[in-house]
Amino acid sequence: MPADTNASMKVERKPKLSEHVAATLKSQILSGDLRPGDKLPTENQMTGAFGVSRTVVREAVASLGADRLVESRQGAGVFVCDRPAMAFSSITQEIGLKISHALNVIEVRMGLEIESAGLAAERRNTAQQAAIQEAFFEFDRLLSEGEATGRSDFMFHRTIAEATNNPFYVEVLDALGMRAIPCDITSPWGTDSLLTREYQVMLQAEHLAILKAISAGDADAARAAMRAHLTESQQRYRERLNDQRAEYRFGSTAVR
Repeated sequence: MPADTNASMKVERKPKLSEHVAATLKSQILSGDLRPGDKLPTENQMTGAFGVSRTVVREAVASLGADRLVESRQGAGVFVCDRPAMAFSSITQEIGLKISHALNVIEVRMGLEIESAGLAAERRNTAQQAAIQEAFFEFDRLLSEGEATGRSDFMFHRTIAEATNNPFYVEVLDALGMRAIPCDITSPWGTDSLLTREYQVMLQAEHLAILKAISAGDADAARAAMRAHLTESQQRYRERLNDQRAEYRFGSTAVR
């Protein structure tokens, strides 16, 4: 079979329009074209400049906000953060669209968040425990109303990191950003199968096991629950990778 035919059969996910917009704006921020304190162009200006819809622009800005590069000020607009979160910036620059990259991120999260959950069970104070519960119930509310749960999912994990009372856990998690959460619409690995209600209900059940262990002050159970949660995420990504391989094989057979 000719090489060019093989190349044409390769199954690849096309980048979302919002990812292109976010990448362009991020490049301008990192290069200094947009400096700390600068105001981003308005939605209307960006829709015109990029030739995209308002929804695409909002997703792109949400992605930058998740990476703490920009912040929204009510009634004023969106501004470049005074101190963009650049620690571990090489991590986020390496995050691409390949599922292998998602698996790498999950592996990093396992090293970080399993111990984070255990420490949160041991060290959390009343306010921090309440914050974890609030993030859990916010996920529940959004799910029941059919709205995107990605931000509340990230906040659930972030409030656990905060409850370790070790700021470096939060810093590394922030460096990975909300795009590490697969059920978020800004995630480069979000797929229709990962955005279903059934999938998110399953996630919430896993979150509940983590929440119960932390609330009970059971560090071992918290670590085990977080390990189970992230291991399930690994498995789901591996299944998606296998699906891609199957699609490729099917395409090869069909051409022949």
